Amino acid sequence: MPNWEKRFRAPRVSLPRWAEEAPHRSLFTSNTTGTYEVYAWDRETGEQRQVTDRPNGTTGGTLTPDGEWIWWFKDGYSSAVPDLCSDGDEFGVWMRQPFHGGPDEPAAPGLDPSYPDGLALGRDGTAVIGRSTDKAGSSVHLVRPGAAPVEIYRHEQSAAVAGLSHDGALIAIEHTEHGDAMHSAIRVVRTDGTTVAELDDTRGGTEELGLSAMGFAPVEGDARLLVGHQRRGRWEPMLWDATTGAETALAIDLPGDLEADWYPDGSALLVEHSHQARSELWRYDLADGALTRLETPSGTVSGALPRPDGTVEFLWSSAEKPPVVRSTAGHVVLEPPAGADGVSHAPDSVPVEDIWVEGPGGKVHALVQKPAGEGPFPTVFEIHGGPTWHDSDAFAAGPAAWVDHGFAVVRVNYRGSTGYGRAWTDALKHRVGLIELEDIAAVREWTVSSGLADPERLVLAGGSWGGYLTLLGLGTQPDAWALGLAAVPVADYVTAYHDEMEALKALDRTLLGGTPEEVPERFAASSPLTYVDDVRAPVYISAGMNDPRCPIRQIENYVRRLEERTHPHEVYRYDAGHGSLVVEERIKQLRLEIAFAERHLGRPAPARDRG
Repeated sequence: MPNWEKRFRAPRVSLPRWAEEAPHRSLFTSNTTGTYEVYAWDRETGEQRQVTDRPNGTTGGTLTPDGEWIWWFKDGYSSAVPDLCSDGDEFGVWMRQPFHGGPDEPAAPGLDPSYPDGLALGRDGTAVIGRSTDKAGSSVHLVRPGAAPVEIYRHEQSAAVAGLSHDGALIAIEHTEHGDAMHSAIRVVRTDGTTVAELDDTRGGTEELGLSAMGFAPVEGDARLLVGHQRRGRWEPMLWDATTGAETALAIDLPGDLEADWYPDGSALLVEHSHQARSELWRYDLADGALTRLETPSGTVSGALPRPDGTVEFLWSSAEKPPVVRSTAGHVVLEPPAGADGVSHAPDSVPVEDIWVEGPGGKVHALVQKPAGEGPFPTVFEIHGGPTWHDSDAFAAGPAAWVDHGFAVVRVNYRGSTGYGRAWTDALKHRVGLIELEDIAAVREWTVSSGLADPERLVLAGGSWGGYLTLLGLGTQPDAWALGLAAVPVADYVTAYHDEMEALKALDRTLLGGTPEEVPERFAASSPLTYVDDVRAPVYISAGMNDPRCPIRQIENYVRRLEERTHPHEVYRYDAGHGSLVVEERIKQLRLEIAFAERHLGRPAPARDRG
């Protein structure tokens, strides 16, 4: 078995999350069976068991505070045919199961299927459920044990449940009633839906600023809410007491973006500091403002949680080293069992190198991995999705596979990416897609002029928003790219808008300044379909038949235009949603992409130490 396949098949575990009042009871996600599913873990006995078992996988389990019940989301309800399941469509209902096993049952009887928009579980058995549908907008429902769900909030714009106070009296809702889906406001309401207070940084200024609710204090009688804000040009935390209106700024002088979580006793915050594609952890003591760095290796922390004993568990990896759940106490927290095919661990890859290139909107940061030997190499530009996301020094089996096959890999944190300040992220408006491609073009020029990349064998690739940028780049920069690989892309922006889930329609209206009917020229300028006749490079597209984010109809419209031109292309359609949770399916898709590239570009010289 080659090393690149072992990296996919190697068993992985997510960061375990535990019950607030029963911290020995935890949940994690693992691919041990070959499909990502939810697992329960009793730390006192060491027992682990698989909770969910579905053909296309499951993620997102949640424990009730007492640890007695596991909630998980069952999608596949959007099909018009009752007996036909459409796993991956993200449209469904919450189910629950006893922690130590038993039959699944509807967790909130009386609520119809919907898209999930946040969940908060109270210590008295109360649940606060956020949901949305394409026709009815967003709503929030209170579900008490033995009682029918009660709607306490509804709006046509997107909204989500973001927290429940320790005593269960206050609910935090992130909403975009002002119409800007990129910048949320926060409303705290009582359980009857009446408003306690509103925090909205989009009002009264020349710039719209976003807020995010990070959780109420985990202490009885403490109504403070941990809030992320952008008032100083980056994400950072503060405290807000909705009952008094008091805001408490936190003196954390670190470059880059900051996220935070409460320590279980409420005395301190765990701060995750992200800067230039890497991250680290700090403890911030609320009593005296002391800031203490926690020891973590260089790379990326993909999640961290403080334990009741004061230690912190975190999921760490680097581009070279595979992910592992560690503790600040110095040990590995959770070792996954060997997979069904006998693979016990993922082989290392090669480290990432940082480059900074002057672009039209400022310096662009990119990450480079390359095989052994001297360039120029055939090079894959692997473009991240989101768009509000960023590539980091973290382990990724896809890029590592391309390196094993003799390709250099370049990942660009274009304008619109997070982690480089609010101005960099918010630059992505109106000229959507075209802005990102300007930054990608600047990095492309550097890779050629530096001798890294072979200009005749440059591949533009990506999934989701990265797939969208791939198709748009092939049409607007036809001389720059020798090949395109687009996974679950936006291909026809107008049709995608009309078919996608409501939350993404709101995002598109924010990005482009209106609907396709209101700003047709912007949708046309940003749509890959507009430029399909200019595409010169061979195109490979993979698409999920049940995808609610980049729906299949708009992809078929693009493919039809390629067929009319008899342009070289291949399309792979699979029965899932926005990507797959099945390991063999992921391997199959990448194998098809690599074969497509080698057919059209030739096979690179073998790399040393390749499995």
